[in-house]
This record gives sequence, structure tokens and C-alpha cells, in this order.
Amino acid sequence: MASAALCDFCYHQCMIHQGGRGICGIREYREGRVQTLGYGEVVANGIDPVEKKPLYHVLPGSRTLSVALFGCNLTCRFCQNHRISQGDSPLHPVHAASRLRPTFTSPEELVKALLASGAPLISYTYSEPIVWQDYMLATAKLVHQEGLLNCMVTNGSFSPVSLERILPWIDAFNIDVKGDEAFYRDYCGGRLAPVMDAIGTITHTPKKVLEVTTLLIEGVHTGAMLTMIGKDLARLGVKVWHLSRFFPHYKMADWPPTSERFLLEMLEIARGSGIPYIYAGNSALSEWEQTCCPSCGTLLMASHSYAGEAGLDCAESVVDGKCQACGEPVYGFFSNMYKNV
Repeated sequence: MASAALCDFCYHQCMIHQGGRGICGIREYREGRVQTLGYGEVVANGIDPVEKKPLYHVLPGSRTLSVALFGCNLTCRFCQNHRISQGDSPLHPVHAASRLRPTFTSPEELVKALLASGAPLISYTYSEPIVWQDYMLATAKLVHQEGLLNCMVTNGSFSPVSLERILPWIDAFNIDVKGDEAFYRDYCGGRLAPVMDAIGTITHTPKKVLEVTTLLIEGVHTGAMLTMIGKDLARLGVKVWHLSRFFPHYKMADWPPTSERFLLEMLEIARGSGIPYIYAGNSALSEWEQTCCPSCGTLLMASHSYAGEAGLDCAESVVDGKCQACGEPVYGFFSNMYKNV
């Protein structure tokens, strides 16, 4: 029996020794193989509006079953879900004394819950699905058998082989692009380059939808940083970019929230990138949650609020995946049977 084995789930590609764990803390080498601690132990699940992921171009107005296991391979100081992702969480699989217990749910049971919910898609979200991708893939294959969609909300730090393994089964991605390389080093314990490599692969894969999200921290992110990120995302073929306001959390609980004024400045910079669909998140800037046709300017969706208006607007203005006014294809999925990307 080998004394160590490689985990290929993320770009870290940890060489894990007997009894040891990878950087994520939930990939362990034992009994001659690398195993996922807490496989099938669901720590969060619920029915959400798909716009909450955020996904604005994936069956807008629909609901999604959202699910998470514990774990993450980054250590973001501002993590919004640290209680189900970080090593100091009482939900960590090795913290046996925790009073908060996950619920074991087999992939088959999860798909039954999806079918019972009536939602057309499932989202692997909240924590980092890359580190529990074995469970995600087992579920995703069953979801496809039912003719439904799989969505992955992720930090995008795949290894090349893991992205190749995942790509056939995931229909839509929302990937966080958190900042420049220095930001990843100083605030996330990660790297930007593998994320951009993954984005380039996904945008050049037919019949996939990709949306990117950047959480803006005023006083850390700058206009120059955003200009550089926008240029790179546009070059890679990204069509949808969400800019979201930071609110104090986790190890940055004493940091002030990002102002609407700063967000608006960054939105204007993002619009200059050439990416056709730019949106605001955690914001009252309602005009920045509208979807307009990039070709003729027709208002396609007046709102992406969680009340379902997006789906109603879309049904009237997007026909067979095209703008009803000019016939230009609209990026995204607008029915289960028709994938227009």
C-alpha cells in the first residue's frame, strides 16, 4: 500500500500521506485511497429563487433546490458561509462535539427531493462543491437522467482533470472572481490563474452557461483592479458579470460595508469592459438588475428580484432564446429543452 496519494479535486493537488488531510481539511488518505470526510452529510439545503445564486440567465424566475456539504479549499477572510466551509466551524466533520449535525442524504434521496420540489434544477452551492465533487457528480448524473439541470456555484479553482471530469454533468456555473492575484494571496489563500483557466475552458464549451460574480470590498478593490479583471473576463468570452456589495462578515466583521456609491463607480467601469450583461448584487440600484438586449436595447427583464417577475417578463420578450424585437440570441437557458448559449 502506498504511503501517500494525490488528490486531484482542485488546483492545490495535495499529496496526502497516511492519516493526513489536504488543504481543504475534508480529503483524507486512509485505507489505501483518498476519501471525502462527511460524504453525503448535507449541512444545508433548501428551495431558493435561481436569481439568488446569482444566476440571471438560467431559467429566470425558476426555483432551485440548493444543497451543500461541508468544506472549502480557500480561506477567504470575508467568507459569507464560513460556518459550513471553514476549518474553525463547529460543523467541520472532525469536530465531533458539535451540536449542529448534518443529515446523511444519498444522491438518490437528494434527487427524489428535487423531483418532489418541482424545481427544474439543482444547485451545488453555499460551501465549495469542488472539494465534495464525488458526491456532486454522483447526484448530477442522476439529475440528468431525469432531464433536469445541474448548476454549480464555485470559486472555480479546479484542477484541469477535475474540470474535465465535472464539465459533462454541470449545465450552468457561477464562478467567483474575487480580485487580482495579490488579492487572492492576501485575502483568500488561493490563486487567480487557475480560476481564469477554468473560465476560459467553460466559455469555449458548447451548451454551458457561465456567470461570474465579484464581491467588492471598498478600500480593497480598486478601479484599476476591476478594469484589469474586466478586460481578462471579456477576452475569455464571459457574457454575464455580477458585482456585489460586501457586508461585514467572518474575519472582516469590523470592516465597513461597501457603499452604493462605490458599487456604482465599479459598475460603470465594468460596463466599459464590453461584457454585455452587467448586474449589481446586494444593492438597491434597481436599474442594474434589468436585462436588456445588447443588440437593440429592448428591455427583456425589468427585474431579477426574488418575486418571480423575471420569468414573467422573459416569457413575453425572449422567444426561443431570442429577443422578440430584433431576433438576436439572448445568452442563457430559457427552457429545459432549449439551451441557447
